[in-house]
Amino acid sequence: MPNLKSDLSLPSHSAIAHPSEWVRRFSSLIANGGRVLDLAAGSGRHSLYLASQDFSVLAVDRDVAALEILLQSKTDLDIEIEQLDLEGPTWPLVNRVGLFDAVVVANYLYRPYLQCLPDLLAEGGILMYETFAIGNAAFGKPSNPDFLLQTGELLDFAARHSLHILAYEDLYEAQPKPAMVQRLCAVKGKLKERHPLQFQG
Repeated sequence: MPNLKSDLSLPSHSAIAHPSEWVRRFSSLIANGGRVLDLAAGSGRHSLYLASQDFSVLAVDRDVAALEILLQSKTDLDIEIEQLDLEGPTWPLVNRVGLFDAVVVANYLYRPYLQCLPDLLAEGGILMYETFAIGNAAFGKPSNPDFLLQTGELLDFAARHSLHILAYEDLYEAQPKPAMVQRLCAVKGKLKERHPLQFQG
């Protein structure tokens, strides 16, 4: 991992041990053996899960401590790890356009670069996005609107970028802690194969 910075604090998502049910549910839509970007990966709960499903994963985060945990956990799994400043003055993944069969984002929102995500997907690539939504302040952090999705924001985002929506949720969840959450699974273009899973409610 080049240029790891030691002065970055551990993000809250890095302490979560298990992959989300949303990612588990839709990971079967990713092309077999596909290349996956785990954006703001933290300590790698999704990277580890996806690599265990025989995907090749690039895990990126700006947090050195979280990435060190992933480095120790990945053993011989196909996970490449990069420390990148995802909120710096320039988008650090500008040279990765069209390289990924899936992009996974969980518990992270930085709007200035949100519009860059669809460009990272290959044709038929899957975007899985889930994070906290407006109203979450009633249950704790995050409470800053800068880090909360507005009602229907992911739907509008998908429409602007001509992504085909496979599933969407905007709801209250009681577990693992009370929270308002918004989720999207969408495909760039068309799925390479038809999966019965996409038609589940």
